[in-house]
Amino acid sequence: MSCNYAEGLSPYEHKGVLGLPEKFDSIDKLNEKCSILADLISKSKHVVVHTGAGISTSAGIPDFRGPNGVWTLEREGKRPSTNISFADAKPTKTHMILKKLVECNKVQYVISQNIDGLHLKSGLQRKYLAELHGNMFIDECNLCKRQFVRNRPVETVGKKCSGVPCASGHAGGRPCRGRLYDGVLDWEHSLPENDLLMSEWHSSIADLSICLGTTLQIIPSGNLPVETVKYGGKLVICNLQPTKHDNKADLIINYYVDDVLEKVMNILGIERPEYNETDDFTKLAETSIVNWTINRKDIVLIEKMFKSKCKGVKKKRILIKNKRKISDISDGSSVNGNIDNDDKSKIIKLEIKDENRKEYAVDTNILQLNT
Repeated sequence: MSCNYAEGLSPYEHKGVLGLPEKFDSIDKLNEKCSILADLISKSKHVVVHTGAGISTSAGIPDFRGPNGVWTLEREGKRPSTNISFADAKPTKTHMILKKLVECNKVQYVISQNIDGLHLKSGLQRKYLAELHGNMFIDECNLCKRQFVRNRPVETVGKKCSGVPCASGHAGGRPCRGRLYDGVLDWEHSLPENDLLMSEWHSSIADLSICLGTTLQIIPSGNLPVETVKYGGKLVICNLQPTKHDNKADLIINYYVDDVLEKVMNILGIERPEYNETDDFTKLAETSIVNWTINRKDIVLIEKMFKSKCKGVKKKRILIKNKRKISDISDGSSVNGNIDNDDKSKIIKLEIKDENRKEYAVDTNILQLNT
């Protein structure tokens, strides 16, 4: 079951802010904000999406810090009522929409904190995906560092040895004497180097970062979207709970990510694909060896793009665009914070000049359309 992953991690008391109340935009505000998001995606040249546990809840996999999250309920000695196995879970609407947006060249990269393998099952190719915290369906060789897709989720977490020989020789590569380890990080592990580099470079050159279903509390993953802002790009956050970087966002949408992206797809006139087992890399792994290693050529390409745009460029000082009352919300620490849910926040202004030269003013609580 998916809860077993959290139970398999080492004991760690600093799990961040847990159980904050969820908030929902009205339908009118939601529709207007989705129109703005669709417009931003259409006009942006390099879009990066950051995904968290919130995009997998509709698949039956509980999140961690939500009102019914694994760690929130853990404090009360409870367990989530929904708990599908990783083997049986299927990609959600959000996973399939992101794959389609990548194929349509509307999204250039996806950075995931999730270990559930649903991006893998959706058919999203490795060159467009960073998996910062690992993947239950990936083995990694301890010597050559090549990664291979599994047809079943691993039974261990924390980079433990399975005893299986490296499959590089069978995959057309040079034979290796290494052994395969599970690819799931524990608290003390460093993030995978190539995934992190690709994430940092893509986030820096992006003119738009979109955060979906994450409170952005775990570093360094949670700070990557801010790199977009520092280099002059825009930040959109879609989450039911307040996040660590709400005060830096240009647009905040408080609603279910599946519904938000479905509305955006309708506005863009793009059809949402359905899950297809023939595109599922875990199904392909049942009959063949699937190499999941990041291609060195893809790393070099993004590095060149990063140096061309960002080398020697002074990062902007981030303007705090919205004030909210959260007492000492910090990375990797347990915090007792109070959220001010009243409509007292300052307006976050996002100017979008379209053919009719309209200006949209977006607020976390109030959406105004000034013509």
